[in-house]
Amino acid sequence: MRLRDDPQQAELRHRLRAWLRATLPALSAPPPRGDHWGRRQYDLDWQRRLFDAGFAGIDWPLEYGGQGRTAAEQLIFLEETALAGAPGIGVNLVGLMHAGPTLIATASDHIQRQLVPPILRGETVWCQGFSEPGAGSDLAALRTRAERDGEDYVVTGHKIWSTNAHVADWCEMVVRSDPASTGHDGLVWLAVPMTSPGITVRQIETIDGGADFCEIFLDGVRCSAAYRVGQEGDGWAVAMSTLTHERLLAFTGDLVNATALADKLADRVSDPAMADELATLKAEIASSWALLRRNVSAAASGRPPRFEVSTFKLGFSRLANRLGGLAAPLATAALGGPDNDWAVDVLRQRLWFFALEIAGGTSQIQRDIIAERELGLPRSRR
Repeated sequence: MRLRDDPQQAELRHRLRAWLRATLPALSAPPPRGDHWGRRQYDLDWQRRLFDAGFAGIDWPLEYGGQGRTAAEQLIFLEETALAGAPGIGVNLVGLMHAGPTLIATASDHIQRQLVPPILRGETVWCQGFSEPGAGSDLAALRTRAERDGEDYVVTGHKIWSTNAHVADWCEMVVRSDPASTGHDGLVWLAVPMTSPGITVRQIETIDGGADFCEIFLDGVRCSAAYRVGQEGDGWAVAMSTLTHERLLAFTGDLVNATALADKLADRVSDPAMADELATLKAEIASSWALLRRNVSAAASGRPPRFEVSTFKLGFSRLANRLGGLAAPLATAALGGPDNDWAVDVLRQRLWFFALEIAGGTSQIQRDIIAERELGLPRSRR
């Protein structure tokens, strides 16, 4: 495992820092949170800037518009953009972290050439259609069906918690093509155009005032079988590829934010017990960085981590939740004072850190994956 940059990585870090210093001051302010279409355009414009500057898809293949570099260098990109306060990937999350890497790893050349480059160029937005009202953490319980009719699948069902589905062009969707199947069998992974007749999207208002999550209702939606990724019945394996990509690097920005928050709290904590807890959390954050770099090094050397990714996600989401719980009382006490903006930002982080134990696979699911597939323990009772 490399903990320091090699010359090529150092060159990328230096060049990226210089570009960010020159570019960020000229950016306009992002649109208000409720302006979803304005936010879509803002995020796509930022993605296009990255593409034109040669920083889009650091570890994506050259033939699809990427830079053809390593996962370790992609980690450098995520670290530096987060540290610089650059715009996040926003509505590009699913395309860049889920759908794009999955298409590159498992789709046919025809699908790759049609669907992957527009993601990097900032031309298309993707959402995810995995979870259902009765199949959240347990994806194998999904019931949305896809009946084959000639060259099409006819999809009927209900998806939920689909981030940015209301502004998306495509949906990566796992559906059941064999109505007699159960569990992991009989699933297919489809790329579904969100403009297809029969799709209805409804936004979900959340406790923090947002409405980024959506429900997707599918009533006889036709999707060409040409947009199936993998073979008939292989949807589970393709979905696991999606989730592995998500858990490898998707939480890098959150780790940067947690590190920064812990450093800022050091000047505000006076209670000895709280100071001890903060010291423990800072040590665990350092361990999370080491594990993340280990996983990325393994991926860069052709040994993609599997269960180690679940170990990182489980450990980091739990410590982020604890960090948010430690920070919340201090932030609450600062509301209405000179540090009000800081307090509001910390309380928003606290809500998100709490949600991290659900996002990208719940902590319970991560424990099951580690126990069953790594340690060989008996399957848990569902």
